[in-house]
Amino acid sequence: MAAQSAVTSAAIRKSPAEIVVRPINGFIGAEIEGVDLRQPLSDEQFKVVHDAFVNYEVIVLRDQDITVDQQMAFGSRFGELSIHPFSPNLPDKPEVIILDYSADNPPALTDIWHADETFREAPPIATILRGKVVPEVGGDTLFSSMTAAYRGLSERMKQHIHGMEALHDFKPWRPLFSHNDRAKLRELEDKFPNPWHPVVRVHPVTGRRVLYVNRQFCVRIKDVKQDESDTLLEFLYRQATIPEYQLRVKWKPNTLVMWDNRSVLHYASHDYYPARRTMERVTVKGDERPKGVAGAYTVDTVPANGTVKPSIAEGTRPGPRRAFDRY
Repeated sequence: MAAQSAVTSAAIRKSPAEIVVRPINGFIGAEIEGVDLRQPLSDEQFKVVHDAFVNYEVIVLRDQDITVDQQMAFGSRFGELSIHPFSPNLPDKPEVIILDYSADNPPALTDIWHADETFREAPPIATILRGKVVPEVGGDTLFSSMTAAYRGLSERMKQHIHGMEALHDFKPWRPLFSHNDRAKLRELEDKFPNPWHPVVRVHPVTGRRVLYVNRQFCVRIKDVKQDESDTLLEFLYRQATIPEYQLRVKWKPNTLVMWDNRSVLHYASHDYYPARRTMERVTVKGDERPKGVAGAYTVDTVPANGTVKPSIAEGTRPGPRRAFDRY
């Protein structure tokens, strides 16, 4: 695949508001310095943070010793906050999810590559997570750019999945409902009817194409046989596991991480059990259904971070040739 030009260099960037944005990896992630979320951001400061969030897909802000109200206020700058229908919320602030895992409450459901709540018609725009109690060893969160994952596919595969749709479902939480809870389950099924989302999504701000499938919520691809769907989805899921497309965040107390749920998958490592790990999370509500690529396939030309290594045709790689390749 032809390499695309990077939209940014690796140089440290300073804004007029003296906020420093440091890219972390070639394809994904930036650390932001010079922001104190105990104070409201000016419009100029917010624009710098917002642009970094959209461009780098994951932003990391260290040493944010803030209250949940201040975290909610920061999230509200990006849009209305949502309430998760299944996760443990604060009684007086249902927009806040407390993820408190320990020997008494082992971690569950997050050690799988996923985007948040894609079972919704309009999945969340972003998730904001702050470390409160952090284990001494382990407990990292991994992120994968599905923008880069799409760009890394061959042109033939991009053509193949162009215009496809996949069914999403809140399947991880279905086991919570026993036979006696069927009425509640039916109520939730009516509230969250299975949406068909595009396999290739177009990011509404950047225009970048995104591989928009995840193992936690996807069920099947439309208009193909089940075994064909399973095989194709397994291949597409694996694109998130390519290290070049990933960012691994090591938590410290008061580290705040925000990621673009429209273009990023994440995976929370459970290697810290039985230590305690407590996180406070708010989620920015989605404002529209994901839109896919329209019309006949065309080569993607929208700039993005990083440069995808060009593929080398079989038999043309320089270097020693195997004996059976010489004839």
